[in-house]
Amino acid sequence: MGFEPPQRLVRALGEMYGDEATADWLDRLPALAERVLDTAGGDLTVERVAAPGGRSSLVVLVHRADGTPAALKLAPPVAGPELERAALEHWGGWGAVRLLDAPAGALDAHGALLLERLHHEVSLRSLPEAKAQLEAAGTLRRLWVEPPAGHSFESVAERTVRQSAGMRAAAEADPELAPLVGAALAARAELVGASPELLLLHGNFRQSKVLAGERAPWLTVGPEPLVGERAYDLARLVRDRVEDLIASPGGPATARRRVKKLAESLEVEQARLHGWTLFRAVESGTRALAEGRRQIGELTLEFAGWL
Repeated sequence: MGFEPPQRLVRALGEMYGDEATADWLDRLPALAERVLDTAGGDLTVERVAAPGGRSSLVVLVHRADGTPAALKLAPPVAGPELERAALEHWGGWGAVRLLDAPAGALDAHGALLLERLHHEVSLRSLPEAKAQLEAAGTLRRLWVEPPAGHSFESVAERTVRQSAGMRAAAEADPELAPLVGAALAARAELVGASPELLLLHGNFRQSKVLAGERAPWLTVGPEPLVGERAYDLARLVRDRVEDLIASPGGPATARRRVKKLAESLEVEQARLHGWTLFRAVESGTRALAEGRRQIGELTLEFAGWL
């Protein structure tokens, strides 16, 4: 069968990494998928490509030789599939999708992961807001463990210093953003100067990254793993469903209550969660503007302004 990448994937990879960085991989993707399946030696039978699919990988729904449903995920090298593999191996299915065994050498060399099949069409965003946040917090708590010895994950300090360059460039291009960017960078400087812990983090956790499963009601997918403090990981969850927050007349007060409630429920220092929420919102908003996603960029920066 054909393995043409869904348009959502093509568009998203171009926005995140630039067309030049991913064009070659996208061109090779159909043949790459065929090669991975050939290497699996008949252990995997293709059902279909998941559509619209993810924003950083092609997901092919398959069955194993014993009939077990699974998902074959192929991601470009720039997305760091080897780091995702390492994190999933370390979690061992605790709070996260389980990494399945595959024929030796069939997947590792191609940036492919064989995962347990979840219900990709059912995420926490299908639940009412309060219930979704409760389930999300419980799932995220399970992921915060000591990182494996000798790991190669970057730290929160390393990731955010890279991101800071793009934020400064955005402020230089649009002086109106300068006060907000300055506040976010000041918050980061204070936070990384006194980080209280070094745990394995999901790195991109939000409600849409938590899918319904059979082995457990909810399991997270799509980590961009790094090591650092819990408040950094929790910060992205604070602004979930930002479009609903912006549309609400009580949005600013609701945002502040979210910070307080999530900090208390997961025993995270509220001031640190507030600071990382500000930084991550400004970083995400300025990056969205740079990528041409103006609507979400402006919404996210408006949210940041509330903080």
